[in-house]
Amino acid sequence: MTKKIGVLLIDDHALFRSGVKALLSRQPDIEVVGEAADGLEGIKRCTQLRPDLVLLDLNLPGLSGRDTLALLLEEHPSLPVIMLTVSEESSDLMDCLQRGAKGYLLKNIEIDQLIDGIRRAVRGEAVMSPQMTGKLVEGIRHSTASVIAPQAEHEKLSPREREILAFIARGASNKEIARALDLAESTVKIHVQHILRKLNLSSRVQAAVYAVEQGLAAKDRA
Repeated sequence: MTKKIGVLLIDDHALFRSGVKALLSRQPDIEVVGEAADGLEGIKRCTQLRPDLVLLDLNLPGLSGRDTLALLLEEHPSLPVIMLTVSEESSDLMDCLQRGAKGYLLKNIEIDQLIDGIRRAVRGEAVMSPQMTGKLVEGIRHSTASVIAPQAEHEKLSPREREILAFIARGASNKEIARALDLAESTVKIHVQHILRKLNLSSRVQAAVYAVEQGLAAKDRA
């Protein structure tokens, strides 16, 4: 039997936690192993339960979501943490990503997007609500430390790699890209690795930002 993805919910709204738990419990591969109403309780529960992923609210009473994130990753560096929040501020997004969050999802997303985000984050992919891509670009533009690769770097990419980069910028997963381009998912994964290496980037999020910044996101649509 395949091990389920153990999720810990950290959110101060009990009704919201109950709703998310009920929806996730319908998935055969996901299990909510614990809940917490504040950051300190969440850190304690994480140590006790050793979840595979944490869904963390940004606005918590007492210890903030940002500080909770930092402390969680200090104790569990490889733990995927997805911020689940109402904040669409680019500064909040940037801060959480810089602190090590694996994803940033808005609370108004469809449940299918949340489920897909959980599965992707556990596989090591960065996840973000589509409407936050532009906010990420905005945040980087106002940052003194840009993660954007030099403009000429994208000329190193093959036509297929540029096509896949455009899909990444729109938040598509490897499986979705493979389906759209009629490729094997393993082939897409290799292309993504080549894209990151050629652009000297370290994550899909950075690749998405680069594509948007350089006007490549809308190109090569299937």
